[in-house]
Amino acid sequence: MQPTAICLMGPTASRKTDIAIELCKRFPCEIISVDSALVYRGMDIGTAKPDAAVLARTPHRLIDIRDPEEAYSAGEFVRDARAAIDKITAAGRVPLLVGGTMLYFRALTAGIADLPVADPAIRADIEAAARAFGWPAMHAKLAQIDPEAATRINPADRQRIQRALEVYRQSGRSLSAIQAAAREDASAGTVRFVKAALNPVSRAVLHQRIAERLNLMLNKGFIDEMKVLYMRPGLSADAPSMRAVGYRQFWACVAGECSADEAAYRTLVATRQLAKRQITWLRSEAGLVSFDPLEADVIDSISAYLIPFLNA
Repeated sequence: MQPTAICLMGPTASRKTDIAIELCKRFPCEIISVDSALVYRGMDIGTAKPDAAVLARTPHRLIDIRDPEEAYSAGEFVRDARAAIDKITAAGRVPLLVGGTMLYFRALTAGIADLPVADPAIRADIEAAARAFGWPAMHAKLAQIDPEAATRINPADRQRIQRALEVYRQSGRSLSAIQAAAREDASAGTVRFVKAALNPVSRAVLHQRIAERLNLMLNKGFIDEMKVLYMRPGLSADAPSMRAVGYRQFWACVAGECSADEAAYRTLVATRQLAKRQITWLRSEAGLVSFDPLEADVIDSISAYLIPFLNA
């Protein structure tokens, strides 16, 4: 029988952690974090990371596994998440993947292409050809070697045309063929993913929760956390960790480029935009059942949905 893993997705401030902890009380679940910011040590307040007491009662895997100076990719997440899933299922328990980094969910459940690392020499050669013949000609060349990609990619999208040509030059395989193989590999996986989304019906209430959470972070000392990060040798505003919402805006504040009030306003706007993108992504996700996390009986509703899968 295929073991089951639960995917609990949702936008920021949609009660994902609270609901996941309640589900762990009802089912033999262990939480795997699906969050590109929670992987970083020292980024606690601005990520709304569960505190030590919560983590002691309900451990979360894939939290605090990188320093902020380090990068962490979707491919690395898939590797780490699969290893965690295997350990949890081997122990006779159910993996509960919880978070809002939708790219990580998609990579895990639908596959991620193992593309070659960019080659500066090949890239320079493609750019030289584009200067000589024009990007429409490069798009036509792509259509010859990868018609599917050429159909997807706008003839004016230089970056994607370049990358598709580069992948073919490096690997001898079309980008579409590599991506199709990744999807096939994912579909042949040994885990059955059951997807549930926390999607608040009231956007006004979600925006209110986002504002309240930001105020809570500031009251807990988020600016002090940022000052510590700002002083770390080797950490800069260009680091992937510092591109996280809130950290990007308050880095500018600590650097003296804007006031704390301006950074807070920018963070509020950016967080609302992030939530909108997350909700849009959820709408495009196949095989997903949505629940309003603000309903009083949401735990009962999600539990009723999960029981048939967990008993199968």
